[in-house]
Amino acid sequence: MELHRLSALELADRLKKREVSAVEVAEAHLARIRALDGQINAFLKVDEDWTLQSARKAQELLDRGEGGALTGVPVVLKDNISTDGVETTCASKILSGYVPPYDATVVANLKAAGATLLGKANLDEFAMGTSGENSASGPTRNPWDLERVPGGSSSGSAAAVAACMAPLSLGSDTGGSIRMPASLCGLVGYKPTYGRVSRYGLVAFGSSLDQIGPFARSVADCAALAEAISGHDPLDSTSLAHPPISRDSVKQDDLRSIKIGLPRELFGEAIDPAVREVLEAAINQLTLEGVEFKDISLPSIEYGVTTYYIIAPAEASSNLARFDGIRYGPRAEGTGHIGLVERTRAEGFGREVKSRIMIGTYALSAGYYDAYYIRAQQVRSAMRREFELAYQSVDAILSPTSPIPAFKLGELNADPMALKLLDLCTIPANMGGFPGISLNAGVTAGLPVGVQLLGPALADERLLGIASGVEKALGGPPAHWPIP
Repeated sequence: MELHRLSALELADRLKKREVSAVEVAEAHLARIRALDGQINAFLKVDEDWTLQSARKAQELLDRGEGGALTGVPVVLKDNISTDGVETTCASKILSGYVPPYDATVVANLKAAGATLLGKANLDEFAMGTSGENSASGPTRNPWDLERVPGGSSSGSAAAVAACMAPLSLGSDTGGSIRMPASLCGLVGYKPTYGRVSRYGLVAFGSSLDQIGPFARSVADCAALAEAISGHDPLDSTSLAHPPISRDSVKQDDLRSIKIGLPRELFGEAIDPAVREVLEAAINQLTLEGVEFKDISLPSIEYGVTTYYIIAPAEASSNLARFDGIRYGPRAEGTGHIGLVERTRAEGFGREVKSRIMIGTYALSAGYYDAYYIRAQQVRSAMRREFELAYQSVDAILSPTSPIPAFKLGELNADPMALKLLDLCTIPANMGGFPGISLNAGVTAGLPVGVQLLGPALADERLLGIASGVEKALGGPPAHWPIP
């Protein structure tokens, strides 16, 4: 029995039946990491003592007949999620050696649920990137093809699950950073409604856009992890006063009662023909299953990427001002306070982060605030209204997740705008605060293609139910996961 091949809920069932111990499960996944991660670079930190201590605590819960749905199941954490006593760097030199004195709320929730914490995952520095190539610790590679990107910014979180080094992981999604790598790695990646999962302890990038969410190999596993991490948190002022996302209320929908919108703006010329072919086959199959499709128009999507790349850098410019080498992180030598901060940031931040800070600072400057930032927020409001109106006539909206399959490492580095345009389909969910999920629709030339489903705000359980029905109609998760 290869424990690393089992799904999260299969592992949970065997743990509860005492067929295997939490320590054995943890050791099996640690062995898998030792065997494969030298090729993939999905992890920034694996502390085996920390993991085994977490597993032993889980086993104590199991021995007492306590715990939840994921007790003893390993979970990987993106390294922008704070962990008490364990280094959290955001894949940036400027936070090298930083050890938080507290846990993020999602980590505290996982500990309370008895999950085994497996390690800290690689990412694009400060979660700023689409490909997974912007880490100070080097790029993560896609387990389906080691010469290709896994998608970003939650690159390590996705690659770890796709390579069966973990059954579950957490990422963060500011403009598609969970759904994009889920698509390129053949996974389920879910961004909950903004506010349903606490952001306390998440190192902020864009505070009005960021949302923590799960990666898994099935919708059922994804819903179980969403339940464990969600719920109201008084430590987060943006947390909604709603109960946790209930996996028991996630019912696999009868697709014959479902109406799904197809926005023409997300099926345009930017979509790769191979991706379009997979999506059309998926739509045809769902039609045979009884789904009613409706063509819709969301005109403001045309401005989505432009608007996002004003708002997100503006918020990043404010949030990253705290990293100065004085309070935490390494400090460079410099003349006077200003010189010290300038040198520290010049040496500590990578190129992409510097670029976004400068763009955001410019957009917030006195002469351009109204022309750029305020106008972008007006477009954002218009986009939200268009989606809310669309949800009055459809249950969900379907689109590609990524307009192209996984591309080769370095292939788009010379064209940063091409990278940013890949976020076209994923950005609207963050702009409106809506839930979104990506699941595997098929494979083209040996590479997975994701289909994205978006739903109304707070309709998370309904969206997961629809996704479960779509997953079954499209044949479920891939039968064989890649082995490098």
